[in-house]
Amino acid sequence: MFDDLSQVKRRYEELAYRMTTPEAMNDPAAYAAMMREYKELTPLVEAYCSYTALQKEVDEEKALLDAPTEDAAFNDMVQQELRENWQKLEDLEQKIRLLLLPKDANDEKSIIMEIRAGAGGEEAALFAHSLHRMYTMYAARQNWACSVISLNETELGGVKEITFSIEGPGVYSRLKFESGVHRVQRVPETETQGRIHTSTATVAVMPEAEEVELELNPKDLRIDTFRSSGAGGQHINKTSSAIRVTHLPTGMVVECQDQRSQRENKEQALKVLRSRLLQQKQEAYDQEYNAKRQSQVGSGDRSEKIRTYNFPQDRVTDHRIGLTLRNLQDILDGNLDRVIEPLILADQEEKLKNNPIQ
Repeated sequence: MFDDLSQVKRRYEELAYRMTTPEAMNDPAAYAAMMREYKELTPLVEAYCSYTALQKEVDEEKALLDAPTEDAAFNDMVQQELRENWQKLEDLEQKIRLLLLPKDANDEKSIIMEIRAGAGGEEAALFAHSLHRMYTMYAARQNWACSVISLNETELGGVKEITFSIEGPGVYSRLKFESGVHRVQRVPETETQGRIHTSTATVAVMPEAEEVELELNPKDLRIDTFRSSGAGGQHINKTSSAIRVTHLPTGMVVECQDQRSQRENKEQALKVLRSRLLQQKQEAYDQEYNAKRQSQVGSGDRSEKIRTYNFPQDRVTDHRIGLTLRNLQDILDGNLDRVIEPLILADQEEKLKNNPIQ
């Protein structure tokens, strides 16, 4: 492992030098590519340099203990430092192993998220609204930007379905495990006898697709315009600015009516369509992959129940890793890292188990 890392360090130093040359300065595309690679290598090289420096300290401390002095207190101090440095070495080695794991090419991308009310009628729609609120509050904590692409509301303030984007660095890496069926157990405000109802909402997380990743053939698209409408069908825009795009080969339909102009709605609809089609290709690959190995944090299948929000017991349970957390409202208010961090850790542990690095 460390022989390979010395080569990585040499590559890192080479990039640092080449970026200072006139040739690189005069070629913006090449410079940008080198800068991206340099940034990707930085955490790994820094960890490797820390490891080698600490290894030298350990070797020096071992040499001192191989020839102990008559000063017992000094010997004890060296022994204590050696124990601490051994632990630091183990921690750094684990960090390096994680940094060497194959990276998801989509991790740094922004996302398109879709939330749809499932079983439970109006209560499911209210829960879908709560999930949208949770994700937007989490995005605000991360300084990410949210933008609604399409929205279908109910008259009581619920959400039948909503599509929105979350833009920022590393969004997909943090939210990719949110895909699936979310279940809520609570007493609805409309319930007069205090009975607990169970409702569901489905969340889909798609990395935002670039045009270069998936080119759409205009012949495969049917584009219709219609009037935007709000909850209950009330017209909020008298012009036909809303857009419906149908992808003829797959029958996939995307609508967008929340932007100010027909052109903006079309751009957003095509962005969603690209992301859906790219996700469809990825899911086909994942199904084949998961047939060979079932991931600890689940396959990401949208039909799979992944999490339960139980209001009477004030708990959230993620069924994929057996995680149960209290203070449910804190999570719904956007403190989602309490759930996300254990999921990322479980995913890393699973990858380490299946990708042993010598």
